[in-house]
Amino acid sequence: MAVSDTAEPTRRDFLFIATGAVGAVGAAAVAWPLVSQMNPDASVRALASIEVDVSALAEGQSITIKWRGNPVFIRYRTAAEIEEARSVSIDDLPDRLARNANVSESADASDINRTATGREEIIVMMGVCTHLGCVPLGEQGEFGGWYCPCHGSHYDTAGRIRKGPAPENLPVPAFEFVGDNIIKIG
Repeated sequence: MAVSDTAEPTRRDFLFIATGAVGAVGAAAVAWPLVSQMNPDASVRALASIEVDVSALAEGQSITIKWRGNPVFIRYRTAAEIEEARSVSIDDLPDRLARNANVSESADASDINRTATGREEIIVMMGVCTHLGCVPLGEQGEFGGWYCPCHGSHYDTAGRIRKGPAPENLPVPAFEFVGDNIIKIG
């Protein structure tokens, strides 16, 4: 009798293959909830971008909205506040970067780089102190902008750190004007 090079599959071979397939399906069934739970939930996805109507905002007024669980300051600055912010030399600032998601990362912290082109009177920024995450108080402090009473950080009317332990300017989120008075954040 000649020995065959290919052996017929046995019942044992079938059981090994079937067991392996069931194990792979079981591992995928266990892994799927673990991977799926890492996705953001519906409430976070819903807040990925929001639109804010600023038509009721008068010169010198501010509003605070909530976006992605954080406060966002929107201020309609006066001509005096804009002029004061523009008169500050970049060399006098502790943080010389704009920290604006709408401009290049290397842009300087000039007032024009902290606002939207053509709408310099409206300033939009995250309302979280860059020192330890407190919420600064508006229209306070030595520079007339924002003041964090927790540790004494002073921000000017452009949201730039001027004095205190905060290492960076208040960040400006990605935003754009989608109408004359509608700002889309995110």
